[in-house]
Amino acid sequence: MLKQIELAIHPDSLYDRALHKKLAAKKLQAHVNEITALIPLKRSVDARKSAAFRIRYEVYIDEPYLPVKKDISYKPVKQGRHVIIAGFGPAGMFAALKLIEAGIKPVVLERGKNVRDRRFDISAIQRNHGVNPDSNYCFGEGGAGAYSDGKLFTRSTKRGDVKRILNILVQHGADPDILIDAHPHIGSNKLPRIVSAIRETILSNGGEIQFNSRVTDLMIRDHRLEGVVVNDCVEVPGQELILATGHSAVDVYYMLRKHNIRLEAKPFAMGVRIEHPQKLINEIQYHSKNYSSNLPAAAYTLTCQTSERGAFSFCMCPGGIIVPAATCPDEQVVNGMSVSGRNSPFANSGFVVSVGEKDWTDYRQENEFAGLKLRMALEKMAFELGGHSQVAPAQKAMDFLNGKNSTTLNPSSYIPGIISAPLHERLPRFMVKGLGEALTIFNKKMPGFSSNDAQLIGVETRTSSPVRIPRDRTTFMHPDVHGLFPCAEGAGHAGGIVSAAIDGENCAAAAAKFVDPT
Repeated sequence: MLKQIELAIHPDSLYDRALHKKLAAKKLQAHVNEITALIPLKRSVDARKSAAFRIRYEVYIDEPYLPVKKDISYKPVKQGRHVIIAGFGPAGMFAALKLIEAGIKPVVLERGKNVRDRRFDISAIQRNHGVNPDSNYCFGEGGAGAYSDGKLFTRSTKRGDVKRILNILVQHGADPDILIDAHPHIGSNKLPRIVSAIRETILSNGGEIQFNSRVTDLMIRDHRLEGVVVNDCVEVPGQELILATGHSAVDVYYMLRKHNIRLEAKPFAMGVRIEHPQKLINEIQYHSKNYSSNLPAAAYTLTCQTSERGAFSFCMCPGGIIVPAATCPDEQVVNGMSVSGRNSPFANSGFVVSVGEKDWTDYRQENEFAGLKLRMALEKMAFELGGHSQVAPAQKAMDFLNGKNSTTLNPSSYIPGIISAPLHERLPRFMVKGLGEALTIFNKKMPGFSSNDAQLIGVETRTSSPVRIPRDRTTFMHPDVHGLFPCAEGAGHAGGIVSAAIDGENCAAAAAKFVDPT
């Protein structure tokens, strides 16, 4: 007999499986010896009153438990047609794996370096503020997620099978706990090894991956794709292209515009990173200064409607650090990350407001690039405030609210350094108003959130793409170019590792139908 139950477990008893079994037996009115297996299905922290773990178990009573292995058996691809994939982030990786399942060869073109060599360029940004425009926190094998956290939470359950994505990650070395955690997280210290394993699966089954290979032009005839140009000189023929280049690849939007391929401006969000001592967030969220060491670094999710727009926290990194996410030498952008242990003394989160058409009127003449131009202007402003370097402008939260400069700043996790700057004067007025109102609202939800223990560090602009590359809802193909499949974050159709991976699979399945309609 199989039963499903949920148990509330005190944090100190998290690893006491014998106790869990006794509690399950009591709840099911069964003898403890009748329980043959206790399989966790879902685990979360409930901190509404006193913190506890809630674990949903599948309970086997007088019945053997036979685990089912869910690994996918990849097989070498057939000789013949191939599909080009531009970009080897989550969307590109999972698109390539899906094509291999379909017996079709993926030809991956990645502008950056492999995940191991990429580390040196990331280190250079931290040490001497030098940004390699093709290899950085956003570009390179694994995409932005490989070195900026690895959170796997998504609400995009209607787009595809989230569990399948997580199982593929486990198959390639991720901790199986991601299958049961309510907010699964791998960590940037572990993701590179998983990315490398995915690469080996693709290569060992006949796929092709070319690094340092930026797609600089498209070969189009009579509205049909015939191939791409790499690094301005090498032609790669192909009739299908999955464009999975990410929301920071501005050059791709200009490449498409050159061919009069339809693009659209889309709403997005911008703001700053807000950083707190992790100890403060723990005390607020766990309602105590004394909490179990088994509890993870506390997280939060905040959202509100201000007088003019929505505001929300984004990509919250408990026990994390802030990192430089610029992709050009003359811009300054921040993001957040955590290693698997989430043991930094700091917590940070994107703290952003929605941005729409009414906010980019100064760039109206740029048409579909109006929001993009606003974003670029904000990133250049932050670069100037930081002394034309990756030093980030910062201001204490209460000083921002009170409209005064911060004479001192708090310690920060941001390695390139921070400098006091009047963000209340230099950010766009709509953003200052929205962030200010949100700080007041969020402080009521989490008392202490907007104290001077909190620090605003700018700017956080890459929440999603300000440009959408349209596509047909059924074929996933661009309406102007037969064979062009705009994919994931860079095309405005996904956000985050899991939803991008799902979109990559969906685009690969659609492309496979054109390669082999049978």
